[in-house]
Amino acid sequence: MMMFGVKVAHSLPGRTRFYIPKQLETNHIETWLRSFPGVYSASYNQVTGSLLIYHHITLSLYSLKSFIHKYKHTLKQAACSWKKAIPIIACGTIFLVNWYLQRSSYPAIVKALSYWVSTFTAIGTSYEVIKDGVIHVLKERKGNANTLTAASICASLYMKNPGSALIITLMSTISELLTDYTSEQTKHYIHSVLKLDVSYAWRVKEKGVEEKVLVEDIEVGDKVVVFTGEKIPVDGIIIEGNGTADEASITGEYMPREVSGGDNVYAGSVLQSGHVTVTVEKVGEDTSLSKIVKLLEEAQDKRAPIQNIADTVAEKMVPVSFGLALLTFFFTRNLNRAMSMLVIDFICGIKLSTATALYASIGRAAKEGAIVKGSDHIEKMSKLNTVILDKTGTITEGTPVVQQVIAAEGFNQEDVIRLAAAAEKNSTHPIADAIMKQAKDWNILIPIRDNNAQVETTVGKGISTWLNGKRVIVGSLRFMNELKVKTTNLLQHMQNDENVIYVAYDQTLVGVVSIFDKIRSGMHRAVNSLRHQGINDIIMLTGDKRTVAREMARRLKLNWYHAEALPDDKAFYVKKYGRTGAVMMVGDGINDAPALAHAHVGVTMGAKRTDIASEASDVIITSDNPEMLSELVGLSKKTMNIIKQNFIATFAINGIAILFGALGIFSPIVGAAIHNAATIGVVINSARILWLGRETNESQILRSA
Repeated sequence: MMMFGVKVAHSLPGRTRFYIPKQLETNHIETWLRSFPGVYSASYNQVTGSLLIYHHITLSLYSLKSFIHKYKHTLKQAACSWKKAIPIIACGTIFLVNWYLQRSSYPAIVKALSYWVSTFTAIGTSYEVIKDGVIHVLKERKGNANTLTAASICASLYMKNPGSALIITLMSTISELLTDYTSEQTKHYIHSVLKLDVSYAWRVKEKGVEEKVLVEDIEVGDKVVVFTGEKIPVDGIIIEGNGTADEASITGEYMPREVSGGDNVYAGSVLQSGHVTVTVEKVGEDTSLSKIVKLLEEAQDKRAPIQNIADTVAEKMVPVSFGLALLTFFFTRNLNRAMSMLVIDFICGIKLSTATALYASIGRAAKEGAIVKGSDHIEKMSKLNTVILDKTGTITEGTPVVQQVIAAEGFNQEDVIRLAAAAEKNSTHPIADAIMKQAKDWNILIPIRDNNAQVETTVGKGISTWLNGKRVIVGSLRFMNELKVKTTNLLQHMQNDENVIYVAYDQTLVGVVSIFDKIRSGMHRAVNSLRHQGINDIIMLTGDKRTVAREMARRLKLNWYHAEALPDDKAFYVKKYGRTGAVMMVGDGINDAPALAHAHVGVTMGAKRTDIASEASDVIITSDNPEMLSELVGLSKKTMNIIKQNFIATFAINGIAILFGALGIFSPIVGAAIHNAATIGVVINSARILWLGRETNESQILRSA
């Protein structure tokens, strides 16, 4: 079996032999393998390409092959980097040697030899550039940046000035290496954020035997078992067992769902209690690794408008440079001055610095836990007018807490929580967690239920049990009415709260508990920071009732809210606000996907985000930190400011250099040095987005993931 160019010769428990087609350094590959957890020893034979590994019996072949492939990829990258550095070393060394020899009292034959070595070095190191420049003219009937560079190199050699050609090649190669480095760092950061996590599932074999296998090995029609606390790895139908599934990552709602035979379950849900056997209907087509590839492809394909402008301007400047060279030669009859028009251009600085800034911005975001799927989204985020936030799971934590307790006449607040906790103490329901936490905070001693008293659960309504021979009921107003519990009008005091739970004892209402989904930590600061970034309209969308939405909007000081909104309604509002300016929509569930797709910039946030929402979005924030919203906006604005700085610097420096070259103040070699130094300068200015730390006088760039 061949994978990643690595063939498994044979494998026994704890002992595997691989064949690797390409020769590798023995010490390096052995040291690399021994650093992998679970590998005891590794022995590599260069002659046969055989790699024998002794390892822990639970270590999978897939993990080993992936690790070996990673080593080969690292070697390839190092070789590629060294290959790219050869022109820089060659041009720099030959230029200095030639410069010294030509200005010294060495024999003429030595100087001639130095001249020809410099000439051939210039041709050899710039061959690919010259080739591309010529082919582009022949095929496209127009020049590009390499056409201009090739013309300036050829002109330098024609004038017997190989030093100028060497400087052009040297510095343009440095600029391109800086851009490539930034691009590679971006890919590295994205890979680090979406690194491949080996996920397992319990597959049921014949005779009901369970085996632990990779999720990638699960196929449609297989049967898998999911135990309490585990994440459901597939989409399917329950054929056996029952439990409580937390589907917050799918639906955006924190209320878990009781599931049993015949119910559908979804990958990404967590089985809070019970255990179920599921028949697989759908398997994840996208592993973490394939998601990385897809995101990288999208990031490369989606170009920012500013990048297209930069390329267009650069393309238009090619004939301008040739035209200036001809005019200069026509008026001055000086080939040196005319050549200055060729060696100094605006193309490299504009194109390279713009691409570098956008790559660096994507890389910096990815490094800190935000995947931006294309450079066009960076530019859009810098021009936002409106930010629309989904409530559940985005503004709020999706984890309910007790907000308020109101006791009925004849009871106190402790009585309400005590009786509610007696019924809820063995439940895994989020509302039960909220009540138990409140009981703990108030140091309430929870009474023991009657012997053999069962907790009866009515899905969607409430639960009941027995205490001291009397019935304890916890649930909705509808549940109370069905069980003929006498209620009072306590609800009017809690109209702003999210969930109201009634507690009754011996058919008498004891009190009411308000359960509130707490505003996410940092959300207040995030809203304030977004306003400081110049975003005036911050809107909330929610499927909750109007009173809840109004209270939430008041607490966060939002501009407006839209309550009781279905997925189609959310998409409608996004399109409505999008008619007056750029809109960012932030959500995390399936119900947010239509709105995310219609926004200028769709953002999914948090560890519970769904795959569908992630697919529909343009930016994925992998953390639960809402402040990253404002910091992404700050990063995009900073990126666009740097691009504008580079435009100004490129035109100013090269414009002055062209003027001085036309006047004969600069020689072509000095002009080439100034032009390429300016290009390197603006590329470094762009790349500093990756390198620099946070600045105290600006919005911190993506504080944490």
